[in-house]
Order: sequence, then structure tokens, then C-alpha cells
Amino acid sequence: MTIDIKTATIQPRRQTYANVARRLGADRPASRYEESMFDLQATGAFHYRPTWAPEYDLFDASRTAIALEDWHVLRDPRQFYYGTYTIARARMMEATEKAFAYAEKRGRVSGVAEDWMTVLRHYLLPLRHYEWGANMNNCNITDIGFGSTITEATMFATMDRLGIAQVISRIGLLTDGGSGTSLTAAKQDWIEHPDWQGLRHAIEDLLVAPDWFEVFVAQNLVLDGFVYPLAYRAFDEAGQGHGGGAISPLTEFMLDWFDETSRWVDAVIGTAARENEANAGHLSRWTNDWAKRAREAVTPIARAVLGPAADATLDGIAADLAVRGRKLGLAV
Repeated sequence: MTIDIKTATIQPRRQTYANVARRLGADRPASRYEESMFDLQATGAFHYRPTWAPEYDLFDASRTAIALEDWHVLRDPRQFYYGTYTIARARMMEATEKAFAYAEKRGRVSGVAEDWMTVLRHYLLPLRHYEWGANMNNCNITDIGFGSTITEATMFATMDRLGIAQVISRIGLLTDGGSGTSLTAAKQDWIEHPDWQGLRHAIEDLLVAPDWFEVFVAQNLVLDGFVYPLAYRAFDEAGQGHGGGAISPLTEFMLDWFDETSRWVDAVIGTAARENEANAGHLSRWTNDWAKRAREAVTPIARAVLGPAADATLDGIAADLAVRGRKLGLAV
């Protein structure tokens, strides 16, 4: 008896879901990111308007001054959906966990000079409250924003900010032997110390800002554009001569995250600015207004840490942010 083994090719009737095929064409296979992102935004006739904002629909594109013909153009160049996002963050956290394990095992933090440890606690640990504010701001964008491409990504950013706050908290616990006294003191600094009141005021104003796209620009482009280069680059470099190099591996997550996330933030803002002149005008105005406020907000803490070098450092950070904005088509 002879057995012939043959293969048969079965052609699928279509390569992807119908809503994605209408955008990309029926013959083009879609990526998992595209299938997870297109047309998830609820639209149409809703049963009622929100009682807390009856002038809007439940999901309403008019909640921002930015106008787009198709809100799905605000795509994420990282192509994050749940699977790729969790894999990327797991890899980053694996490196962070190793850094913490090494610091604890070898007692690396004990090598930081006492005078610099005081400075470190003052400039770094209150940032856990900045991150919590950023968490809430991105969560608010996820809530009232329009278009699943942007709200999916801001939800990921929401969880990122919570994770960064936890990393900062762990650093604080590492410096005080797990007692938590450093975190209690950092909270008081955030609430009461003059160095932090400008930044706290800015964050709290954003919590109630009516235009969610302005919140996106102010938080993710401008404030982060000042805080991250200042705290995790300039302050970190200033501490190298005081044993602060032991802390550098523990904050590497923040630098890697900022560089990666900036690609997404730039893609969103640049795409919106190119859509029409009105968008570019709004985005430019928000960037300029918040850049001025952000610099004023971080100046006290910069001078407390860097002394006479603070103003030159802030000039460089502001110049870098201006170059970044101009590349996105903004008049900054």
C-alpha cells in the first residue's frame, strides 16, 4: 500500500478584521498593534450626557481645542499593545531588580557621602509625588481623551508613572534601612518646602485643567522635559564625586523610560501639529506657556542642588526642549 502525503494551502477569506481592512485594505495582513488599536473608540448616539459635564457627550472630541479628521492618526511608534508593553516593561524591571539586589547585597548605598545623602533625599524622594500626579494626569487623559490610539498609550503611561514612583520609594527605603522615615520627610518636603511648591502647584493645576491635550503637552512634553534631564542627568552627575554613583544604576530605569517614551510623545504632538495650522498654534502656545512655568518651578530645587551652575544647566535643558519642539513643527 502506498501512502501519499500532500499539503494543501487554504487561503483565508480575509487577512484581518473588517474594520481594520477598511482602513488598510483587505489584502494586507495587519499587525497585532493595528488590530488592537483601530476603531475601539465609542462613537454615535449615546443614551445620556454625563451629569458632571452635560455640555459634552460621554465621549466627545470637542473636549480639546485640537481638531483631527481621524483621531487614529495619533499612533504609537513603539506599537505597544498589552503584550508588547508588558514584555518591554518586564525586561526593564529585570535590570532594575538586579541593580537593587546588587546594591543591597554589597551595601553600596552606604558609600554615599552623608552630605550628599541629605541632598539626594531632598531632590529625589519628593519626585514620587510628582510621578503620582503624572499618573493621575495621564489617567485623566485616558478617561476623557478621544481616540483609542491615544488613550491606549496614555493608560500604559499611567501605569509607568506608578511604577516609577515605586522605584523612587524603594530607593528611599534603601537609604533609611526600610524604616520609611525618608519617605515621610519627602512628603513633607513636597507639601511644605519652598523648593517644591512651584512644581507642586503646576501639577495640581493640571489635575483640573479642562483641555486634556493641553495636559498631555504640559505633563509629558514640557514638565517631563525639564524634570527628567535635571533630576536623572544633571543632579546625578553632580553626585558622582560624593559617592552618588551607587544610586545611578537604581535610576537607570527612569532614563531609559524617558528616552523611549519621548518617541511616542513627539510622534503624537508632531502628527497633531502637522494636521492644520490651528493645531500647531494651540500646541505652540501651550508649550511656550508651560515651558516658562516649568523653568520657574524647577529653578529653586536646581539651585539648591547645583548652586551657581543651576542657571546654565537650566538654559541647556530649555534649549534642548526648544529644539525638540521646533522639530515637531512648533513655534517655540
